[in-house]
Amino acid sequence: MMARLILAILPFVSAMPSAEAPPPTPPPGAAACSGCHPTSKSVNTPVPPLVGRSATEIEAAMQEFRTGQKLASVMDRIAKGFSADEIAAIAAWYAAQKD
Repeated sequence: MMARLILAILPFVSAMPSAEAPPPTPPPGAAACSGCHPTSKSVNTPVPPLVGRSATEIEAAMQEFRTGQKLASVMDRIAKGFSADEIAAIAAWYAAQKD
């Protein structure tokens, strides 16, 4: 009986995303980042890629842009448009992306 139950729920459990997997779609605001930031670590541009960076690093940089602690041409204005929760979600999403 227990084996039947396990076999019955197994397809649903295996289809569930893991806690570490990034959401299939970026959180609000994250898609706009790729307008300037390359989507691959291997691309060499003046604007650094976000893929491959830690969530802590991305979130800290965004907070520094918001407060004016980090100088920027446009990121200070862009960062002010996001709440702390939105910044955390974007940072977590980019940190979970693989090149």
